[in-house]
Amino acid sequence: MYPLHREREQPIFSARAHVFQIDPTTKRNWIPASKHSVTVSFFYDATRNVYRIISVGAPRAIINSTITPNMTFTKTSQKFGQWADSRANTVYGLGFSSEQQLQQFSERFKEVKEAARLAREKSQDKPELSNPALSIAAPQVRLLNVPASSLQDMMEDLQSPPVLCINGPGEEKLYRSQSADIELSSEKERIKKMLSEGSICELSWEAELFTLQDSNSKLVAALHEANANVEQWKKQLSAYQEETERLREQVAELEAQGARHAACDIGKDELNQSLEELEAVLKAKDEEIHHLQSKKCDYNEVEQEREEAVQRLQEVESRNAELERRVHALEQTLSNSLDERSRAENEVQRIIDILDVKIFDLTDLRQSLATLVHK
Repeated sequence: MYPLHREREQPIFSARAHVFQIDPTTKRNWIPASKHSVTVSFFYDATRNVYRIISVGAPRAIINSTITPNMTFTKTSQKFGQWADSRANTVYGLGFSSEQQLQQFSERFKEVKEAARLAREKSQDKPELSNPALSIAAPQVRLLNVPASSLQDMMEDLQSPPVLCINGPGEEKLYRSQSADIELSSEKERIKKMLSEGSICELSWEAELFTLQDSNSKLVAALHEANANVEQWKKQLSAYQEETERLREQVAELEAQGARHAACDIGKDELNQSLEELEAVLKAKDEEIHHLQSKKCDYNEVEQEREEAVQRLQEVESRNAELERRVHALEQTLSNSLDERSRAENEVQRIIDILDVKIFDLTDLRQSLATLVHK
């Protein structure tokens, strides 16, 4: 590959795009050549009288393609284009953020290809002709920003079914396929899924906890109400017993009076009838007392259920504490992973900066050696 000489090569047109290369093994899959959008520029080499498409991504050039008249830039979708370079034995693909940017690049490719054809013809006929770069619009650098929102559209275009097309005579066949996923994003999704499952489990336990607390409140209220009813029933029973004793005393007194007054049989019959009625009332009160005692057994069952609910509530609280501990541990692990990743990225960036300096020094050294050789 030719190195980029700033003193003799100037960009004619520049744009930002995502760069891909065809898989040399399968010839069907695209391999990303850049992790993000990079600058892709048309250059004219006045010394060699050639045009090139160059894109430099640290620490190397990801595109260095010399344009020939038989090359063809093919738009395979609204935001994706490709061309084959038989000299480099590869196929390049560019993904743009908009259809307008793709159209501009395609038109400039046609202009540069025509200029390369004219340059070849003039070099064959009259090598002393002036610079053919004058047939192209005035040199300018046009940097087209790629919004982050348009990257998703571009990736959707790449993920469409493979399309086969032929650029021109003697060129490679071009294919498009789905790009590879990033391993780090899958790891993040797995951690998020674990945290989401923990949150769902925690919510279910909280819902059960609220249900048990509601049931416990209802049981406590019913217990208080039963205690109040029992106290009231005890007071009524005591009043009935006192009234029964008083009536019995009256009956005994009336019987004593009846013994003294044998002539009062009618009054005695009435008293007996009253006594029977009082005994019937007393029997009804005894049945009511028996009913209250049975309710007391139900109260014991309610108390037992309340104790079981309290025990389940304690178990739920312990499980909730365990889930909170696990979530905290996962959050700590995620924080450590992010810190390690940040440190690794900083180290990689530092190494890249060092490599850029080394490459620049090697380039200057090569230029110096080339100057010495020409001399």
